[in-house]
Amino acid sequence: MDKQQILQALTPEIVAKFRTAIELDKWDNGVRLTDEQRHTCMQAVMVWEHEYLPQEERTGYIHRPKKESENCDIGHDHHYPHVLPDSEQPVQFRH
Repeated sequence: MDKQQILQALTPEIVAKFRTAIELDKWDNGVRLTDEQRHTCMQAVMVWEHEYLPQEERTGYIHRPKKESENCDIGHDHHYPHVLPDSEQPVQFRH
């Protein structure tokens, strides 16, 4: 399934059931989740949350207070000043 198919199939109620199943490692009828079901539920929940919830309400969000000096209004390209925008960089592995 692609992202749009997943989003069309999910409702907030289904997502809540998936979250509960993931947390308890079993469906509401008591049947244990398989590894594939757990993986699929996690993917569906993450896709749905990314589309419909603000970042601070998503599963796994960790609030990290920023120092006043860390606030910025510009893109994050300034974190990598040596990389030119839209340029491909080969990956170099170290031994």
